[in-house]
Amino acid sequence: MIKINLLPFRAARRKENIRRQISIFMLSVILLLLVIGYLWWNNRSALSALKNEHIIKTAEFKVYEKTIKQIDRLKKKRKVIKNKLDIIKRLEKNKTGPVLLLEELSMAVPVNRLWLNSLSEKNGILTLNGTAMDNDTVALFMTNLENSEHIRSVDLKSAKLQFIKKQKLRGSQFILTCKTYSFKAKPKVKPKRKGRKRKR
Repeated sequence: MIKINLLPFRAARRKENIRRQISIFMLSVILLLLVIGYLWWNNRSALSALKNEHIIKTAEFKVYEKTIKQIDRLKKKRKVIKNKLDIIKRLEKNKTGPVLLLEELSMAVPVNRLWLNSLSEKNGILTLNGTAMDNDTVALFMTNLENSEHIRSVDLKSAKLQFIKKQKLRGSQFILTCKTYSFKAKPKVKPKRKGRKRKR
């Protein structure tokens, strides 16, 4: 019977297996290091790009911030100028309005047939007190006033025929009220509705 010693073969096979496992392990480690290196490089490139973008955006923001501040300053100046222009327009209106109103009154008066004794204005209501030759002249005066640009409506409060001593003739003493351009009607306040109590 022939005996074969298999110990050297098994030892060589075991060594080969160990060498193969070590090679696979080393290759796995190298591959893992390569993957880690690639990911690190990729992340570093992305981080560098983000940093550069952040620097660019910060610079752009500073430029825009200056522009926004300039726009805000211009808006404030525009508001101040607009307020001044509104004040000027209001002053011009208040200045020219009464002048034009008096001019229209003088144009509306029938010559040598009607005389104004007094006039007063409060809250856009103009009160005229005068004397006319007759009631027809008062009616003509009212029509002329209604056709004026700065007078909205004319109401006759009273008209009395009386003897005028200075002129030694009979005339009509009248009182008129007119709504002018500066009249502002008060807003109507709606009455509050009381809720009905429900019967239980």
